[in-house]
Amino acid sequence: MVFTRSKLALACALASTLLVSACSKENSAQKQDALTATAPATGEASTLSERNAQQRLVSTLEKHLKTANINAKIIAVKKTEVPNLFWVSLEGMGSVYATSDGQYIIQGDVIRLGDKQLQNVSEALQATENKKHLAALKTEDLIVYPAEGGKAKHVIYVFTDSSCPYCHKLHEHLPEINAKGIEVRYIAWPRGEQFMPTMQAIWCSEDRKAAFDQASQGLPVTAAECKNPVRDQYQLGLNMGVNGTPAIYNVDGEYLGGYMTPEEIIKRLEK
Repeated sequence: MVFTRSKLALACALASTLLVSACSKENSAQKQDALTATAPATGEASTLSERNAQQRLVSTLEKHLKTANINAKIIAVKKTEVPNLFWVSLEGMGSVYATSDGQYIIQGDVIRLGDKQLQNVSEALQATENKKHLAALKTEDLIVYPAEGGKAKHVIYVFTDSSCPYCHKLHEHLPEINAKGIEVRYIAWPRGEQFMPTMQAIWCSEDRKAAFDQASQGLPVTAAECKNPVRDQYQLGLNMGVNGTPAIYNVDGEYLGGYMTPEEIIKRLEK
């Protein structure tokens, strides 16, 4: 896709900001299919008029995004607690908000005031979608490090890349993390096309853990080509808004953070 300066600015505005404690995505150019929309089966629209309003919003957003040459598939549209403001999940981009007339897109957080603690309006909406995605993963398609003793108090999912220094740092602490009763499930998320072959070789290796260790040390990994889930897992990360590694989630789909110490991870899980 060729961007003019204004189109590039809009595309960048739709991208989520990176945390400092994460390795950035190095190749953000994604080939998307033609813009299509799925019916927003959220279960939240209680009347026919509300469902029709959401369908009209999807159609309007399709039209305006296509006019701007932004090919981003609309995955879901959900009503928020804010009047006339909808949460929109886009394939390959972070979620955004849209006004009910489909004329404006807002990138960023919407914070509810009034309580002692600030409440992010979109966190629960995104987590609900993430939980579905994570629950659909098969453990045989991941690299799993069981909790010490085999009985997990908590499970975390980590989008990782063998070329990422912060992933290496987290990987070094896996024994401590497992000792705290946390099972770690690695999801492949190569930060650019140049890292895809290594991650695919790791996932095609007979011993994925040994291959990941080897790649993390900067050593080459060779394995016969096989059917592997690396590209699908990369797309999953895009759909969930991942834009750097490591990206850590709990089983409820809540984003915990980028690189974190074992103490910080357990603190977030038990919060």
